[in-house]
Amino acid sequence: MKILKQNKFLTIKVFLEIRMLKILLLGIISGFPWVLIGSSLSLWLKEEGLSRSTIGWAGAIFAVYAINYLWAPLVDKLKIFWLTKKIGHRKSWIFLMQFFISISLLIWSSIDPEKNLFFVILIGLFIAIFSSTQDISIDALRIEQIKSNENNIMAAAASMAVIGWWTGFKIGGLLSLLISDYFEKIGFDNYWQLTFILLFFILMLLNLLLLTINEIPKIKSNKNKSNIMKNSKLSIFEKKINFILLWMFETIVAPIYDFFKKNGLAIGIGLIAFIFLFKIGEAFLGRMSLIFYKEIGFTKSDIGIFSKGLGWITTILFTLIGGFLTVKIGLVRSIIIAGIFMAITNLLFSILFWAGKSYFIFSIAVILDDLAAAFATVAFVAFISVLVNRQYTATQYALLASIGTLGRTTLASSSGSLVDYLNGDWGLFFIITCLMVIPSLILIFFLKGRIKVLN
Repeated sequence: MKILKQNKFLTIKVFLEIRMLKILLLGIISGFPWVLIGSSLSLWLKEEGLSRSTIGWAGAIFAVYAINYLWAPLVDKLKIFWLTKKIGHRKSWIFLMQFFISISLLIWSSIDPEKNLFFVILIGLFIAIFSSTQDISIDALRIEQIKSNENNIMAAAASMAVIGWWTGFKIGGLLSLLISDYFEKIGFDNYWQLTFILLFFILMLLNLLLLTINEIPKIKSNKNKSNIMKNSKLSIFEKKINFILLWMFETIVAPIYDFFKKNGLAIGIGLIAFIFLFKIGEAFLGRMSLIFYKEIGFTKSDIGIFSKGLGWITTILFTLIGGFLTVKIGLVRSIIIAGIFMAITNLLFSILFWAGKSYFIFSIAVILDDLAAAFATVAFVAFISVLVNRQYTATQYALLASIGTLGRTTLASSSGSLVDYLNGDWGLFFIITCLMVIPSLILIFFLKGRIKVLN
């Protein structure tokens, strides 16, 4: 309790610590691939004449993020030969996945989507797989930068991670939209392919910066493995079978069992339901936002400057504020307030649709929506991070984060179909996204006094 009381008085100095800057960089590395399979791919397909429904369902490739917990134990345990020894276990996985994403970009830069649409989507799927895999190690490396007795500082760390993620996503998106718009205006038909080549070099720079982050030694769970291998009464085959079974228990069964043991079955299921539902409305809006902007008359440069550039500035500011507020008023209360605010700001896009192409309303909608999203994301990330047992950092965080992503990706894939069903009535669409947050807020309200780790 003494530690928690001291942390109530955190100052801006916490955000300037070296470990916080490292967490910022990890966030950038995590957010940048979403530029490729989110903003760039969506507009690329839109400009190739695909329908809203098709673009929405193409976004189902994000579902990979929802199942990355299935291979999180492998990423948590398996070493990558020489690379792990050279730069560290977590960094070796991140570095390798960044390399594969870079190769995918180069392949994209040589594809004509009119002739190879399936291949374009397939490469997008590969990028999602590589990106979701690197996120397993990124999240673990981020959490391990903070000591296990610093729960309140976790909110500050979460805000830095969110700032980094939005920096990678927003600034990367701004660059991709401005570059592609420039190449299009000067007469290049393959302006998106040229853009992907330049984004490739940004990934190379991020890989180099990754090497500046030091890893924290991992907590070892037990010594049962070595005891099994030393048991002379067992045959070589029996030792290997027992070794594999123990490894599967420690990496798959134990983290899940630990979560429900710590919280109880009913509370555990309630937490999972909340995580699944919380950001669905935001996901529906986000999946169709660029298509919406394009349809009401904004250019790629307009979208880049307002949605990405202006959005990045407001997101950075309000993520920091969100970090302070989360520390001051508590995680659960922050979740509830952020959820209500997030729902209300979705209505601004209905107003933008009814008003038509208005730069003023566009800027107001972007600013307030990013404010709500930043606050909600900081509280959400900190909330999940606190629930994680350090003995199973990568697996438990990947599992919980994947559950949240599952709700956003599987359901939000139908966002384009919903707009088409509504005959292009974007105003009603955004009202529906506003209402989607209500079930999760009801859940967390009833759970708030029963979550052991927060009491």
